[in-house]
Amino acid sequence: MTQDIVILYIDDEPINILLFELNFKRKFNVLTATSGSGGLEKMASNPEIKVVISDMKMPEMNGIEFIKLAKQQYPLVAYYILTGFDMTEEIESALKSQLIKRYFNKPFNMNEICNAIESIV
Repeated sequence: MTQDIVILYIDDEPINILLFELNFKRKFNVLTATSGSGGLEKMASNPEIKVVISDMKMPEMNGIEFIKLAKQQYPLVAYYILTGFDMTEEIESALKSQLIKRYFNKPFNMNEICNAIESIV
């Protein structure tokens, strides 16, 4: 059952967190954080997290910087970037090096994200 899948969504904008929770809470167990450091704290206290989806542009550290840190401690988690911007060299490099599984565009496509998560878990 997909409700057993625990995903962490990180975004510095409260409206984006609310939209993500409203769209995915029936399908997955959704945890959220508003920063990279908050995401690391959530991961430390929730070892059942299987998937992390992070916004790219955040003040303290961007999504790729966060994922680099998180993946050192939690290498078995599947990481994704969700961004309102076009593909950047940094995202392209993260894809090629398999730091992230893929990236999604905002506004997000719920089916695209669900299919990606269900295919890896």
